[in-house]
Amino acid sequence: MTVMPAPAPARNRDAELVRDFVGRHFSWRGSCRLHRASLGRDLLRAPVNVGLAPIFLVVRLTAMLLSVLRLKRAGRWLATRRILLRSDASRAVEHAVIHDLLPARARHHPAIPPAQARLVEDYVGTRSAIAEIVTTLLVLGIGLLTFRAATPGVLSLAPLVSDRAAFDMAVAAFPLGEGLGWAWYSVFPHDLPGWFIAAVALGLVMSASVVSTFAGVVADPIQAALGIHQRRLMRLLARLDAMEDQLPAVEPEHLLARLADLSDAAMAVFRALRS
Repeated sequence: MTVMPAPAPARNRDAELVRDFVGRHFSWRGSCRLHRASLGRDLLRAPVNVGLAPIFLVVRLTAMLLSVLRLKRAGRWLATRRILLRSDASRAVEHAVIHDLLPARARHHPAIPPAQARLVEDYVGTRSAIAEIVTTLLVLGIGLLTFRAATPGVLSLAPLVSDRAAFDMAVAAFPLGEGLGWAWYSVFPHDLPGWFIAAVALGLVMSASVVSTFAGVVADPIQAALGIHQRRLMRLLARLDAMEDQLPAVEPEHLLARLADLSDAAMAVFRALRS
């Protein structure tokens, strides 16, 4: 079915409503207000969602493949499975869309069918992928500035951090002083137990999850200034108007976040083989 674009006056009105909505909820102040909901159980959900994110992508891609193979019923069932844990901050954004943006657009509180509610939930889920991308950029920057190495994730950063930490502790405990200890361990590398690397990796994962939980405080205003939030919301409104029961799409943000994961794993394997 061909979907006809909305008339220009309707699009202009939607653009104005979206601009006002973004200004209220995704400015610095609005984003901080939204993320107050994250001060709690979201800190526990974040690392779980990081682990579930690849499963989410595989499920969505499989659903799309089933739809292409004309197994639409199976594809729709698979696409509507909830994989990621819903965070309190995501609920706050979803509530704002359903109870602020959509009523202003319809001039009354609209009844949201389940299929359209899933589209809103998918839109909100994209923000989680953006938070992962922001965290990846931060980890990459730390690796480049501190170790002069590309570290697109915790897997590639953990060995470098653990090696540096173990080196510093060994130098500090060297019986002939730190100067001679630095020279000694620079020539004769110290052994690094596997449990130490695992402990450092676990600490980095927990730290990265905290960063991901609150990454939107920085990412939201930047995306608002660049017009990304506005375009994403206009795309959501177009999908809500197009049909009530369409198959959820795989947003490019999810693909980019998983590409970073693959790069991180490949970098970690490469360094392990080289050493």
